[in-house]
Amino acid sequence: MNRFALLASAAIITSTTSGPSLAQEKTLTGAPTIVVAHRGASGYLPEHTLEAYKMAIDMGADYIEPDLVVTKDGVLIARHEPMLSGTTDVANRPEFASRKTTRKVDGVETTDWFASDFTLAEIKQLRAKQAMADRDQSKNGQFQIPTLQEVIDLAKKEGSARGKTIGIAPETKHSTFHAALGLPMEDRLVTVLKEAGWADASAPVVIQSFEVANLKYLNTRIDVRLAQLLDADDVDKDGNIVLAAPYAQPYDFVVVGDKRTYKDLLTKEGLAEVKSYADILAPWKPYILPTKQVDQNNDGKADDLNGDGKTDEQDRVLAAPTTVVKDAHAAGLQVFTWTFRNEPKRLASTFKGDPAAEYKAFYALGVDGLFSDFPDTAVKAR
Repeated sequence: MNRFALLASAAIITSTTSGPSLAQEKTLTGAPTIVVAHRGASGYLPEHTLEAYKMAIDMGADYIEPDLVVTKDGVLIARHEPMLSGTTDVANRPEFASRKTTRKVDGVETTDWFASDFTLAEIKQLRAKQAMADRDQSKNGQFQIPTLQEVIDLAKKEGSARGKTIGIAPETKHSTFHAALGLPMEDRLVTVLKEAGWADASAPVVIQSFEVANLKYLNTRIDVRLAQLLDADDVDKDGNIVLAAPYAQPYDFVVVGDKRTYKDLLTKEGLAEVKSYADILAPWKPYILPTKQVDQNNDGKADDLNGDGKTDEQDRVLAAPTTVVKDAHAAGLQVFTWTFRNEPKRLASTFKGDPAAEYKAFYALGVDGLFSDFPDTAVKAR
């Protein structure tokens, strides 16, 4: 299977403010890091569209990622959230104005248009838009919302044309939310994958979830690889992970009164439990390589390193890498991490506006896979 490009030579990234040096580590299998196109080539085109997935494949991505939600008539479609206004033109469609409603999503009151109130035929009337206001909006209104089946068909077609395997990394979004609506996702997903012939351990499929119970269930129903996502709310001035609801713990833990957080899944016991049902640990990237603020003049305030009059992500520098990758590898888990973006304002000062430097820093730590909005840059840096 020709899934991977060659791994670039190890890079040593050194902070201008006494940051760490990163020595080259291997992935769990020794294979090159897998590049997953995050929602397709979403840095360039409206996310979760066949056009964005096709562009990502053209750019050399190994896998494409369809986040999954369920329509009223039980069809799995590719959207980042059950809410539709952020990524479609639904708010500009007067025929659907009455569908706007309020529901609790992971315990948070949310007012929006929900995919579960639309049939697939109605979803197909909508058009996708770029979710980030600072990115190219010129393709808004041009592309439809695809079903999971259409994404699989695209991956197979494009892979066949190239003589290689293109994988998919579907994420079950808000499993507890969908189950409460009477639209559970897991068996629907299993059915589609089995019909596609992608249900065994060799299938080019990684199913992801921020929840735990649904992954444990899927582990009894299908043999593809499973990935436990780890979320957080923020990172403090020293690079420490900050947990706060609704990003502190898997929501199915909240529902059953389990007090464990995402951090607890990183303990030796937590990793052993994850390994009992999953193959991959998928933490937010600051869990692996944190960044911190600096105060070189000791005035008690974070320094504005780039002199733009504000302190933000661009003014943070690399802190020492954590042991998460080594610990997960020791437990027999691969490590995928997210999300990589090219814009200089989303890069720590250490990287000097060069996204390739960030990729190389994570490649040097031996991550087995990463999710990028700009898969061409990720592939080139590998």
